[in-house]
Amino acid sequence: ENLDQFVFKAAPKESQMKCRITRDRKGMDRGLYPTYFLHLEREDGKKIFLLAGRKRKKSATSNYIISTDPTDLSRGGEAFAAKLRSNVFGTHFTLYDDGHKYSSRQELAAIIYDTNVLGFKGPRKMTIIIPAMSIEQQRVDICPSVEHEGIIDRWKRKMSDDLLQLHNKTPVWNDDTQSYVLNFHGRVTQASVKNFQLVHEDDADYIVMQFGRVAEDVFTMDFRYPMCAVQAFAVALSSFDGKLACE
Repeated sequence: ENLDQFVFKAAPKESQMKCRITRDRKGMDRGLYPTYFLHLEREDGKKIFLLAGRKRKKSATSNYIISTDPTDLSRGGEAFAAKLRSNVFGTHFTLYDDGHKYSSRQELAAIIYDTNVLGFKGPRKMTIIIPAMSIEQQRVDICPSVEHEGIIDRWKRKMSDDLLQLHNKTPVWNDDTQSYVLNFHGRVTQASVKNFQLVHEDDADYIVMQFGRVAEDVFTMDFRYPMCAVQAFAVALSSFDGKLACE
């Protein structure tokens, strides 16, 4: 199975895909944004490259290119897989595929950050909306042909038939560490307000995705069915995007 297909395929039902994101700050002195690399961590310890992502320069809103080639992060490149674009405030993000499969591009996810209700220091409230899965375990296609048919517009109008809504699990305050904590079962070693776990309201114990810091520029990202690698990576990229609106 080739990489271009694998990254769009939902994780197998019974397994957790364990991944690692590394942030490369080289080139930042030249005004480039950091590049993020996603690797799958295999049981035998081997790491397999899946995706790379970087924010585009000279873009009015945050705009990330996601590619299956770590050396080619261009919009017109062969390996261009998806694009993540934010609204002006950096609170809403939409993930699009490359538009090859259909004449119009598909929306693969929407990520919504609520302004922080707990004041400045607490965890951010996240809502992730992805296309639902059919009985055959295929992702429902969402190809808005006109404005206001996209995932975020449907969500605002409570038209959620073909959508699946996830939210971040509320961390618990820990008096010993004086911080909000989640149980990552050893996958995350550094406390950060940006660590998160995503769940569906019907089952708060089934963690669809978790993300957290293990070193200065290293993060773990684990995901499960029905998410795919591109969706999970996009959620992680959006969480790196520091906009004042939801810090």
